[in-house]
Parts: sequence; structure tokens; C-alpha cells
Amino acid sequence: MNEVFVDTSEWDNYFIRTEPFHTTAKNQMREWHSNGVRVVTTNYVLIELVALFTSPLRIPRIKQIKVIETIKAASWVEIIHIDRTLDEEAWQLLKRRLDKNWSLVDCTSFIVMQHRDITEALTTDLHFEQAGFRQNDSFKSFFFKNLAFVKRRFFHDKHPPQPFHQSLHY
Repeated sequence: MNEVFVDTSEWDNYFIRTEPFHTTAKNQMREWHSNGVRVVTTNYVLIELVALFTSPLRIPRIKQIKVIETIKAASWVEIIHIDRTLDEEAWQLLKRRLDKNWSLVDCTSFIVMQHRDITEALTTDLHFEQAGFRQNDSFKSFFFKNLAFVKRRFFHDKHPPQPFHQSLHY
């Protein structure tokens, strides 16, 4: 594996110490960096990350800027800018898959991964597996070992389960 895709939830977990997957994300990124694995993400993912930081996490703007500039400055991270062609491909995918609750950001990520032959994503978003990609094993392992914690933290045990990525917004 030369490249891996990193989604919004991974960046959130990597930079925010209070997030449940912070240690897992930090360790995985360190391992990839030391092994020369290229991290790929998109400008849409970064837009979604800023939105997540703004609300509901209420991360101060100065910290948001520092996080995004850190990602942009990392020589081993490549940010793919979604152009009209990629955006249109993603829009068509979104329209074709009415049976899925995928976002447009998800669909752009899937299209980029397909174009680059990337099969693995570091994410807590189960939509990547629905789309045929492999979630990083360290996240899946943590998730299933701590299923009771995850249910309490994200589903609050009083509400019916939501799609996992939506439950990250607390």
C-alpha cells in the first residue's frame, strides 16, 4: 500500500485529543509517516472538517486554521482539489445510489479513491465499506472491541441508532 485515503472523521480524531479514536488515529498516522505511506484527502474533506470544528465541536477558529495549515504543509499529505469533472462524477454517483445515505463529500472521496486505485481509508464512516472500500483495521478493531462504549457515546442508548458518521456530531 503506497497511498491511503483519510476522511473527515480521521482528521477530527487525529487532532482532537478528546475524541474516542484519538490514540488509534495518532498511532496509525505515525506508522504511515515512518513507512513512507502517502496520505490522500480532498479539499471537500477539509471543508467538512472546518464545518465540524465550527459546529457542533465549537473549536476556536485559530485552532481550526492551525489544523488546516498543518495538513496543507505536510509533505506526505496530498490534497486533491475537486474540480468540475470530479464533482460531476460524484454528483452522478450520489444520484445513482438512492439506496445509500452517502453525502456528496463521501461520493467525491469514493471517486478520488477509484481514480487512484486506493482501497483503504482511515475513517469511522461505515459508508466507505458500503462503497466497497476497506476501513483501516486499527479503527475497525477498536470499534468492535469497544462496541458498548461506542453505543453509549454516539447513540446515547436512548435514541435509535443513526448512521455512524452522523452520530459523530455531538
